Amino acid sequence: MVVLKAFLLIPFAALVAAVPLAWGWGLTWLDLTLAGVFYVVGTLGVTVGYHRYLTHGAFKANRPLRIALAVAGGTAVQGSVFFWVASHRRHHAFADREGDPHSPWLFGTGPGALARGFWHSHMGWMFGREVTSYERFAPDLLADADLRVVNRLFWLWTTLSLAVPALLGGLLSWSVWGAVTAFFWAGLVRIAFLHHVTWSVNSICHLIGDRPFTSRDRAANFWPLALLSMGESWHNSHHSDPTCARHGVLRGQVDVSARLIWIFEKLGWARDVRWPRPERLAARLKV
Repeated sequence: MVVLKAFLLIPFAALVAAVPLAWGWGLTWLDLTLAGVFYVVGTLGVTVGYHRYLTHGAFKANRPLRIALAVAGGTAVQGSVFFWVASHRRHHAFADREGDPHSPWLFGTGPGALARGFWHSHMGWMFGREVTSYERFAPDLLADADLRVVNRLFWLWTTLSLAVPALLGGLLSWSVWGAVTAFFWAGLVRIAFLHHVTWSVNSICHLIGDRPFTSRDRAANFWPLALLSMGESWHNSHHSDPTCARHGVLRGQVDVSARLIWIFEKLGWARDVRWPRPERLAARLKV
């Protein structure tokens, strides 16, 4: 586990170290602001849109919100909405067993097997040739005309996710260099950082953390990732009750995604939200 933590922390430390080194000539407050805004939009597009809504049906959304969430998820550049939802539904169907596309436990429990499993679950699985069947795992999305268009235009959301920060950086700084640095920090670095946060939920959160609730797999709550993942790292809670709109169900567990769903509900854009119920929590909580 020491090696695992080093793999997570060393690249992050390198990125943090790069910030003061680049400050003033290759990084500005404008770059950080743009990166932060697009990070939040893309991350919540995945956590609220791709994951809690489209994958698990934790709430129902009106048409404009459904389309907006699917497009926002596309800006995270983690694959088209059909690919993401089908892969994640398959993950839950076979969690930490044969058939799970990204479990770290598929190769055994020894140090070498876990190292291989960590790489596989974190990002190695995406280099494989196996493609999850949309017809089997996402037939409801295939039947939705709006989502078919959003899925087909994934190339456009990817392009805009890189081009819009650069355009804003150039316009707001009124310089070509401002466009270049915004493209790098608010485009490339932001997307890469978001990717590793999401992939860490697949890898870290199935290896390290607390497991206060019973579940069929080894999903764990890993608090250091809670804020960056917008609440997704309360993974044991989620796997214990996948359709629940809130993952951080215990006292003190920050869940930004759940708060956004609450706002959508108050605005009348979302309905039939599956909030946690005390009796369900009590039934799953380990004694």
